[in-house]
Amino acid sequence: MRKLLITRRLPDPVIAAAEARFDVTLRDDTSPLSSDELATALRDYDLVLPTLGDRFDAEAFAAVPEPRCKLLANFGVGYNHIDVAAAQAAGVAVTNTPGAVTDATADIALTLMLMSARRAGEGERLVRSGEWQGWHPTQMLGLHLTGKVLGVVGMGRIGKAIARRAHHGFDMEVVFFNRSQVAEPGVPARQLDNLAEVMAAADVVVIAVPANPATHHLIGAEALAAMKPTGHLVNIARGDIVDEAALIAALAEGRIAGAGLDVYEFEPKVPEALRRLDNVVLLPHLGTAALEVRTSMGMMAVDNLIAFDDGRELSNPV
Repeated sequence: MRKLLITRRLPDPVIAAAEARFDVTLRDDTSPLSSDELATALRDYDLVLPTLGDRFDAEAFAAVPEPRCKLLANFGVGYNHIDVAAAQAAGVAVTNTPGAVTDATADIALTLMLMSARRAGEGERLVRSGEWQGWHPTQMLGLHLTGKVLGVVGMGRIGKAIARRAHHGFDMEVVFFNRSQVAEPGVPARQLDNLAEVMAAADVVVIAVPANPATHHLIGAEALAAMKPTGHLVNIARGDIVDEAALIAALAEGRIAGAGLDVYEFEPKVPEALRRLDNVVLLPHLGTAALEVRTSMGMMAVDNLIAFDDGRELSNPV
């Protein structure tokens, strides 16, 4: 029976499914693996089920040049915490969990769009403070989403799911930027030639691209400068796609109206300057935080582990 390390506690059905097939060690700690734990994972286990923050980077593989581990079955669709090239060079396959996260992540995008546009976070803080003086006609006026323009940066599974919700639910016009041509966006939508055009055209911009070296700080000062002063930015992808310092400056100076963030550049650290701003909604990476979704993600990761154990083709290689 192969030895499997699960680096963070997962829903009970996932643990049970893994234990039915493998010799499981469950690390009951919510923090990412330390450098020593990364080395132990690669050296002492046949298989590892890691997740966000477990940094299997080139340095980790250099520390264990001939790893016993042969598969990192990542829990999550994003895998920017794993150096896939270094893993493959060391003979370690990598899988992820696409599909299972699509709808839940799109739902959080719509949550943030509404909360930012309608100033819901700011309003809730006002009520909790005890300082609300009652309704009046010009109180906390926000952006009415219906009929506005949504800009999607990255028209993959999640981008398309967000576009469907916005178009059918709020009658929004959809424009998008994608590095390759998208023949079937799923809703009436226009693919614009470059990022700046999307940033300028949209009332709300949602970031839905994967994190990789090409998308690091894709949304920086130049991209933010192209936005309308009434525009809102939403990020449900990965934190380092947005230059956080440039975003803070744009929000603080009123060059954009607001932002909604579920991810952060140096997560879980959130700059005090960002936390002080009223025109930003801050969520603690809730994109897939529903029990059935996290269970589906875990079962998909276990399916990848079982496929490897059976010598079959991996279901979700990256």
